[in-house]
Amino acid sequence: MNHADAVEPLATGETFMQVTALYKSKQPVISMEFFPPRNDEAREKFPGVVSRLCRRNPDFFTVTFGAGGSTQEGTYRTVSQLMTATRLPTVAHVAGAGLGPDELGEVLDRFRDMGVENLFVVRGDEPKDGSFSLHPQGFPYASDMIAFIRERYDFTIGCAGYPEGHVASPDLDRDIENLRIKVLSGADYIVTQYFHDNEYFFAFVDKCRARGIEVPIIPGIMPVYSVELTHRLAGMCGASIPDLLRRSLDRLTPADSDAALELGIEYALAQCRDLLSRGVPGLHFYTMDRSRSTGTIIDRLRREGLV
Repeated sequence: MNHADAVEPLATGETFMQVTALYKSKQPVISMEFFPPRNDEAREKFPGVVSRLCRRNPDFFTVTFGAGGSTQEGTYRTVSQLMTATRLPTVAHVAGAGLGPDELGEVLDRFRDMGVENLFVVRGDEPKDGSFSLHPQGFPYASDMIAFIRERYDFTIGCAGYPEGHVASPDLDRDIENLRIKVLSGADYIVTQYFHDNEYFFAFVDKCRARGIEVPIIPGIMPVYSVELTHRLAGMCGASIPDLLRRSLDRLTPADSDAALELGIEYALAQCRDLLSRGVPGLHFYTMDRSRSTGTIIDRLRREGLV
């Protein structure tokens, strides 16, 4: 996939496999998240990233959506680009913060008309630039959006789970109860926030099952891309950094970019081996619109016969 490639439009009535059907038909399912390119340089690089990752035979992609529709047009473009160029199922994120029922309906209608069959629904974080205001008829929680969508549309719906608890939740038990409500409202599968310690994930799954949550729960994988980014994301997302990883990061300087990438690949690879050996239904990679780390991890897992 590059700028010189001729991209065939979707055929009339062309459909893609639903994500839940993938989890029923094969394991492990390999999926990857992108965000809409944010500037000309990123847009120029994006087709190459997708092309390199497509060679790893993923099962589906996902594309993020800014709260309040802040990346709405970029999301539409990116979803369409992936669907037409790769012919793979592409899950469109919908972040409801700042959207009212009419605005959400417009978003959903447009995705439906594009041929999207799978959504990933989150409340979304409020943008920090001061441009955001809550909609007076907005959706307080992701479960409210999911219920709205389920009543009116036929999308397959994914939702987010947080192995260490959402940063805004008072405790993990309350967070899992909120997740149970999302599933009762119509969510079909769960993809987790990333984590660096697999025991958080497995303890989370056990607690979800004990609360009657039976849908597939997919671990999210975020390799270390840089020392600074790892620490910043940990603070934003509430993902703890284990002592072993922290000590390894502390030995690096900001200039050690290649060493940080290699550390991230090796650490995430060990995580993936353990997760797969313990029967997870799939792996979801947060690519940060980069290909080297995710591609290398999948190549090595494939050589080892694990995917």
